[in-house]
Amino acid sequence: MDWQTLLTRERLGKSLQNTEELGRSPFHKDHDRIIFSGAFRRLGRKTQVHPVTSNDHIHTRLTHSLEVSCVGRSLGMRAGEVLRDELPDWCDPADLGMIVQSACLAHDIGNPPFGHSGEDAIRHWFLQAAGRGWLDDMSDVERADFLNFEGNAQGFRVLTQLEYHQFDGGTRLTYATLGTYLKYPWTSRHAQSPGYKKHKFGCYQSELPLLEQIVGKLGLPLLEEQRWARHPLVYLMEAADDICYALIDLEDGLEMELLDYSEVEELLLDLVEGDLPETYRQLGPKDSRRRKLAILRGKAIEHLTNAAAQAFVEQQGALLAGTLQGDLVEHMQGSAKHCVLRAKAIARERIFQDKRKTLHEIGAYTTLEILLNAFCGAALEQHGGRTPSFKHQRILDLLGNNAPKPDGSLHHSFLRMIDFIAGMTDSYASEMAREMTGRSAPT
Repeated sequence: MDWQTLLTRERLGKSLQNTEELGRSPFHKDHDRIIFSGAFRRLGRKTQVHPVTSNDHIHTRLTHSLEVSCVGRSLGMRAGEVLRDELPDWCDPADLGMIVQSACLAHDIGNPPFGHSGEDAIRHWFLQAAGRGWLDDMSDVERADFLNFEGNAQGFRVLTQLEYHQFDGGTRLTYATLGTYLKYPWTSRHAQSPGYKKHKFGCYQSELPLLEQIVGKLGLPLLEEQRWARHPLVYLMEAADDICYALIDLEDGLEMELLDYSEVEELLLDLVEGDLPETYRQLGPKDSRRRKLAILRGKAIEHLTNAAAQAFVEQQGALLAGTLQGDLVEHMQGSAKHCVLRAKAIARERIFQDKRKTLHEIGAYTTLEILLNAFCGAALEQHGGRTPSFKHQRILDLLGNNAPKPDGSLHHSFLRMIDFIAGMTDSYASEMAREMTGRSAPT
């Protein structure tokens, strides 16, 4: 791979090709299109790790995405400074920062309500549906899209099909930004392959032609059928997500009183060692722990960002060859790598087992089962031109022009239902499921 091709400013879809605009590059336009999209706005009411609560300090998908984008911008610009001599004439380090920032903003845009438990609930429902014969009219690869449902693939569909120019390029982002978003540039055929993270893939069969178009424009090497090497900048987006995930899980754990401040402080102090801001040294016993943590967290992110950028530069040969094994965290040095891995371990052991989170996850299964039974049941009943019942027709009416056509493929019909359900916020999904069961809202 080469940077000249990887950083192309061409766009997906039938848009006017990047007319110059004073003070606004093509990659700035990508950023703005994501920010102003409805799918991005709805992340404000979607679970990150913990249920959306009355505590405004607990992260949502929106606040997480914004924080990841800031770290991603720094990583892109730092890598760009080192690569400056290899960049196209029209591209500078700030452009790399903007590409990574835009991809970071969008990295969770396809996640369904209720976080990762929502993804698992959808997979579980489709497994049961397959047992009932609901997926019999699909090919094996089409069934795999649903049995391995993945927010990254749904996000790719949101960006390239659903937002703005529906089924005509979607948000019409540049190929460079789309390539940087594509964490898993392969289809569900490889979701269960040895060596990959379980269920992970980045493209449904319906978007495969778009994926082929994008990887062709970027020059991403084909590794095997329906699987390509990742864009090098993906590793920066992924590192930004890992850094923020590790630290914000600890912050949220403190907010929910699942961790002690002293153990979080110790972990971060081991990372920054003697490089403490003067403002932190001046804090006294009456200063809040939130203020203490905010200052310490800022310095910790600086150290982790430096370590990730250094790993990216050191691994540039393998990145451009498409042969790098693992993620950037695995190639970070010393205390930085230890900090991220230890933070994730603490989250698994102490935070993810919280009873409130467990109850929320159980509720996600119930809510999504009600919605999927209703909407996919309606799609199935009308499939092949059959006349749906009054109830199912009313369910289809809820989708308006987005309702699937009776003569369309079942794969397409179910995807349209997933588009609607995955786009819901936690509260909207819960409210609709409650109304569908005839239960009145709590007073």
